[in-house]
Amino acid sequence: MRPSALPETPQKAVEKVKVRSRPWAASLILVGGVILLLLGMAVAIAIGAKDIALPDVWNALFHFNPELTEHQIIRELRMPRVIGAAIVGAAFAVAGAIMQGMTRNPLADTGLLGLNAGASFALALCFAFSPGLSFLGLMLYSFVGAGAGVGIVYGIGSRSKGGLTPIRLVLAGAAVSALFTALSEGVALYFKIGQDLAFWYAGGVAGTQWLQIQIILPVVAAALLGAIALSRSITLLSLGDDIATGLGQRTGLVRLLGVLIVLVLAGTAVSVVGSVGFVGLIIPHLTRKLVGVDYRWIIPCSAVLGSLLIVFADLAARMINPPQETPIGALVALIGVPFFLYLAVKERRSL
Repeated sequence: MRPSALPETPQKAVEKVKVRSRPWAASLILVGGVILLLLGMAVAIAIGAKDIALPDVWNALFHFNPELTEHQIIRELRMPRVIGAAIVGAAFAVAGAIMQGMTRNPLADTGLLGLNAGASFALALCFAFSPGLSFLGLMLYSFVGAGAGVGIVYGIGSRSKGGLTPIRLVLAGAAVSALFTALSEGVALYFKIGQDLAFWYAGGVAGTQWLQIQIILPVVAAALLGAIALSRSITLLSLGDDIATGLGQRTGLVRLLGVLIVLVLAGTAVSVVGSVGFVGLIIPHLTRKLVGVDYRWIIPCSAVLGSLLIVFADLAARMINPPQETPIGALVALIGVPFFLYLAVKERRSL
């Protein structure tokens, strides 16, 4: 009779991570991706309902003349829009990467924690009961809704016998998301505000203002730094609770901190751009294929690639049917839905 295979030791698991990591590829993505992002942002600023030459973009950035209409368009409309797209792209992508690492679920996305659904419900309530609320107020309320969603999910999962396991987290997130979605649709139908919510549900950065950038930039930057600081622990957690515990990790604390970072990143992004899905699903998978399974590389690379995706999606949204704009959420879904179905079939076959 053949002896049973010995369980993998924590040290061997860590060595596998080192072998499967590709720092050279990650460095190339970070350097090349940032350069491509800057070029893409410049092109996105230049192209729109009124095309502006790149030299005029340069002059508007470094030699601003308030008397020129082109400079006003660049400074007041297109710059906050493009910067906002880069910020929310990075936030969605890193939030998805953290979720997939913590839950060891390749289908995990920011919607898993009820963030999008909670923000949608809060926005529906704002349109119903405070139709004159400022955009900043809408943003703050949607952030509170996202926080409520993740709080309920985390509370349900952690109160279950045995604690907050990945499976319980997925099930609690699915249940809470379904509840908030149903409530949002009920409010929209009863108060006849479905049309007011339509574009926000589809997603877009057209209305982004400098005030929003000033609020979300430091918040997202702090959360990204927190994610990088937590990246080693997420790598160990992605190998399994037993291995992480064997290497001295406090898995409960790591998950709690990870959930809080996901809340800040995804909640802030949803409050600005709306319900844009699949960014946190596509980008982490692509990043792992390129740089390996070490989250110390996955998280910063996901931030760069996520920014690239949303910036170019916003550019495409303006070019498909000018002067009308196609919602970003619809464009990203054209890629995300087939990718999700591919992953679902792949996971089913591996069972």
